[in-house]
Amino acid sequence: MHTNIKTVSAEEAVKVIKSGDRVHLSSVAVTPHALIKAMVERGRRGELQDVKIQHIHIEDKIEFADPEFEGVFVSEQFFVGGNLRKQTQAGYADYIPVFLSETQKLIREGYLKVNVVLIMCSVPDKHGFVSLGTSVDATRAAIECADIVIAAVNPNVPRAWGDAIVPVNMIDYFVEDNSPLYTHPAAPLTETDNAIGRNVAELIEDGACLQMGIGGIPNAVLAQLGSHKDLGVHTEMFAEGILPLVEKGVVNGSRKQIDPGKMVASFLMGTKELYDFVDDNPMVAMMDVRHTNSVNIIRQNHKVTAINSALAIDITGQVCADSIGIKHYSGVGGQIDFIRGAGYSKGGKPIIAMPSVTAKGVSKISPTLIEGSGVVTTRSNMHWFVTEYGAVNLYGRTLQDRAKLIISIAHPNHREALDKAAFERFGSHYRFVQK
Repeated sequence: MHTNIKTVSAEEAVKVIKSGDRVHLSSVAVTPHALIKAMVERGRRGELQDVKIQHIHIEDKIEFADPEFEGVFVSEQFFVGGNLRKQTQAGYADYIPVFLSETQKLIREGYLKVNVVLIMCSVPDKHGFVSLGTSVDATRAAIECADIVIAAVNPNVPRAWGDAIVPVNMIDYFVEDNSPLYTHPAAPLTETDNAIGRNVAELIEDGACLQMGIGGIPNAVLAQLGSHKDLGVHTEMFAEGILPLVEKGVVNGSRKQIDPGKMVASFLMGTKELYDFVDDNPMVAMMDVRHTNSVNIIRQNHKVTAINSALAIDITGQVCADSIGIKHYSGVGGQIDFIRGAGYSKGGKPIIAMPSVTAKGVSKISPTLIEGSGVVTTRSNMHWFVTEYGAVNLYGRTLQDRAKLIISIAHPNHREALDKAAFERFGSHYRFVQK
């Protein structure tokens, strides 16, 4: 450690947090659990009240939104993960609707005044810099704007480049931490995943610049791209499913207009293999969301192919991706940032891909969205829609044409009911021809 760094215990460091403060947390794999635990213990002892805790997607067990901390901590999330979903739906935690690209704007322009930042970072290098590792997102903005920055220094955090590099003089307190990073191994692909993956892969051209997230559908798409050439990556996140394509030279970024030759992302989640790949790798640029998710930057790359998922869609192309009725489920995230960016890109393809039915067989395509559902991608933003039954392009199509196209790739068990609803909506002149 550099001699000018204050190295203290987690318990000592979080004493700077005061009642009424807003605290920002670094996210995903670098969620600073040692610091969070120390802060929670202060709350349990009755030392804090009305502390607003701001974060994007944090992982693993979290206590501060439990009912016992009502009035002590207020979780204000930019994106709701599975570990805080029940608490959010019950009202013990809350959500700030915002495009991921603008999370940093809320901080930098003073809409959300951050008092204390809790981060996890790499060990300082010989030049006096740490790396934020696998998550830059809006945390870089919080570090720049906060009154106090506390860092859990962890040798397990990879030294990522780009906006992840932070000088130690921006950090007020260092706490030593050696906990392993949160990992998220990929689940086995289902038949539905593979079918959707094939349908999406057929839309991806050589030289395309990819945006995709984590999960079965992105991994199934990536598994189909082994024969492609010169793919690029400009995304908010990626997982280890893309690594075989890097090793084969399929992903090389050679045709990118912005950040050529580099894989650009803002946060990562996956296995240790992924984190090792990122460590000290100049091919990977971990960037602020004002860069990764800026429509004006995304659109400058050609053939941007943005692959996003959803919870539901209606027969006119309204996409719900953040709630199930009035029950909040996740968040807006970066879906619209990339749907818009890809839509403006030369040769770009915005894609919404999802299974046609839920695990219980309920159609995810419906005549209208459930009352209270949030429309994340509007009808006018929609281009490609993909299920395991095919791919259709809705861009420039009428409401009736959209209904016919969407119903054509619904689950066969539900097409007749959807067709009947469309007939009732549009009148006797509406005619649907089964594929």
